Amino acid sequence: MKKIAVIGAGSWGTALAIVLTRSRQPHRVSLWVFEADICETLRTRRVNDVFLPGFEVPREIQVTNELREALAGADIVLSVMPSGHARRLYEQMLPELGPQMAFVSATKGLAPDSLERISEVICKTVGTKFDARVAALSGPSFAKEVARGDPTAVVIASSDAGLTQMVQEEFSGPTFRLYGNDDVAGVELGGAVKNVIAIAAGVAEGLALGHNALAGLITRGLAEITRLACAAGAQRETLAGLSGLGDLVLTCTGSLSRNRHVGIQLAHGRSLNDVLSGMKMVAEGVRTTEAALALGARRGVELPIASQVAELLAGRKDARTALYELMLRPQRAETG
Repeated sequence: MKKIAVIGAGSWGTALAIVLTRSRQPHRVSLWVFEADICETLRTRRVNDVFLPGFEVPREIQVTNELREALAGADIVLSVMPSGHARRLYEQMLPELGPQMAFVSATKGLAPDSLERISEVICKTVGTKFDARVAALSGPSFAKEVARGDPTAVVIASSDAGLTQMVQEEFSGPTFRLYGNDDVAGVELGGAVKNVIAIAAGVAEGLALGHNALAGLITRGLAEITRLACAAGAQRETLAGLSGLGDLVLTCTGSLSRNRHVGIQLAHGRSLNDVLSGMKMVAEGVRTTEAALALGARRGVELPIASQVAELLAGRKDARTALYELMLRPQRAETG
């Protein structure tokens, strides 16, 4: 019976720990919690009141504040930390990691310092000790719906076909379905950059611009993500799948989307600092915007929506000006 160590107890990490107890294969699950007070509450009351209130964390899940305890004997390390903390945490975990472990990243973002995808961060960090087997998990999946047991389909991507199959077998359950893919770059970039487009979609919602505007924004957002991902070596068809179009539609339209919420509040005239100070959870799109623009510049790819989102986040433009400047750009062909 395999042990899965879930590193990160935000809403998504907690939901994944819960859903893993329902999977077809029996296994042991440990959940590492950064915050000591949340860890204690999870141990005693079995509820994550801060990040995923209202859902019981099963007693069979080992809850700990110690990385060594969480990782001891683990066969799979499932990391669900914010993108900005990935490198530091993997450096801290390194003494406890061994070549028998497989690594799955469920973080949707880019490393802000190097612009690397999180699977690349893992490979580079763990690679100082041994060659890591790494996969990326992404797709349309709100944590609350996963924890509630609503049907969810996601993607697991790795260049290692055996690892992909093993994760599918270990993670899948009655309400959690995993599709395999070997395009790690496409899956990770789709999951990361869609958060930027979701901020713009929230702006459109906050300004009450209507369904036409939102549909156009999502469609052109997908084109923008696809251009960047393909320039980075991804396969175009990946971005038409669950980790591209599927996740983009969910994050741009769903009321549970944190990035969409940021856009709505900015459209209502609130400052970014004010919006973020009122949020318990991380909106990855805020950090990913500048990283995506830097990656686009490196690859020679124009990202007009991300550019306007960056202006809005920096306070250099108001929401209505930023969105309408997208409409007034020079006319161009839809494809090519």
